[in-house]
Amino acid sequence: MPRRPSSSSPLLDDRQFKRPKLVHLTSESFKNGIFLAPMVRSGALPTRLFALKHGASLVWGPEMVDKAILHAERVVDPITGVISYNGKSRAMFTTHPIEKPYLIYQIGSSNPELAVQAAKTVMQDVSGVDLNCGCPKPFSTHSGMGAALLSNPDLLCSILEALRAAMPPEITVTAKIRLLPTQEDTLKLVERIIDTGVSAITIHCRTRNMRQKEKALIERLKEIVEFVEGLGKGIAVVENGDCVGFEDAQRIRQLTGAHSVMIATAAESNPSCFSRSPLQNVEENLIPPYLRLCKYVDNHWSNTKFCVVQFKGSGSKLNKADAHKFRNTLSKSKSYDDVEDVVGEWTGEQVFGEIVKAIQSRRLGHQVGTEDSSPRPHERAGSEGGPLCTPPDRLNPEPPSLDAPLGPSTAARMPIPAIITGDDALTPTPTPR
Repeated sequence: MPRRPSSSSPLLDDRQFKRPKLVHLTSESFKNGIFLAPMVRSGALPTRLFALKHGASLVWGPEMVDKAILHAERVVDPITGVISYNGKSRAMFTTHPIEKPYLIYQIGSSNPELAVQAAKTVMQDVSGVDLNCGCPKPFSTHSGMGAALLSNPDLLCSILEALRAAMPPEITVTAKIRLLPTQEDTLKLVERIIDTGVSAITIHCRTRNMRQKEKALIERLKEIVEFVEGLGKGIAVVENGDCVGFEDAQRIRQLTGAHSVMIATAAESNPSCFSRSPLQNVEENLIPPYLRLCKYVDNHWSNTKFCVVQFKGSGSKLNKADAHKFRNTLSKSKSYDDVEDVVGEWTGEQVFGEIVKAIQSRRLGHQVGTEDSSPRPHERAGSEGGPLCTPPDRLNPEPPSLDAPLGPSTAARMPIPAIITGDDALTPTPTPR
């Protein structure tokens, strides 16, 4: 897809990005919320924006290996405001100022110095950094990263301590881990992590050797939450594993005492799952606007297709033959041009404007724990519920890459204006030469 030409005068009025200055994230920001989990490829910018529109309190970006981002070139699209961190041939990470107050950047690292360098590279565009200590995939563990850190708690904690010491106080530092085989060892590790100064800890309620289709061990989390609260540091514990939506999140919180819940697989199927009323009939209500947004923000087609072919939901109005034809069109498409019959009009700017409006409508100082994600007394999960299950057909992630083309030309490399960000940006890290 050809890259849009650079322009010195943005087509969008900067004023539509302007928002009230929000407080920085703290440990309290990680409580009473429903979060989008870090997901390779699936956690791209368009998915994060849709999740925020539909009630996600915070969103995690996909894991980025520390070395990968160090020599990236930060480029700003003068039309949309999208920020791309470009490698030699593709954009490795993209974001937009409208998501900054809610965006957590996840780092894959096994080296404190490299982790700090990576965090400093992106800190002007995020509100927090998270250390991946739970991914069991070889691309994450082969160099001692991800779940491999669970077997090396000294290194794990040294990375967190280095991040906390290097990051300004307005940037939160968190960790995402898995359960260890024994509860005793898990509690010992959790205590050590809490002592590093993190603002929150996310616990994927599976062990390193468990896979997604195995039921999450959420029954083990209640004791961990009580243990953390007993430490008296006010640190949030976030549950991850088998949550399928808003109502399920309330049930899990009631069962475990977790302060918040993080959703992964269900959000891959429908990024509006954070809402009390998630979108139905996705062939009409989700996929077309998602495609429009992706084209508008110049999301690479391969990543867009990877996401939309996973979308599914109830309430489809298509008969069996039309549904097959619809899905066949998506699966055979090789570019945005091939899905014009699905999309209709390419009104991506309008879709983006609706997302901006929805995010801006959040009340001042309520970045997380919004009205659409806070549990309410009559909705708590005292009611009976069936056993938790992982949605089927989850695809294994691939090594981090958006496969996106380079951002705009040199003329477009500019700092984001304060009128867009709503506050003064931190001093940017110089672009490596």
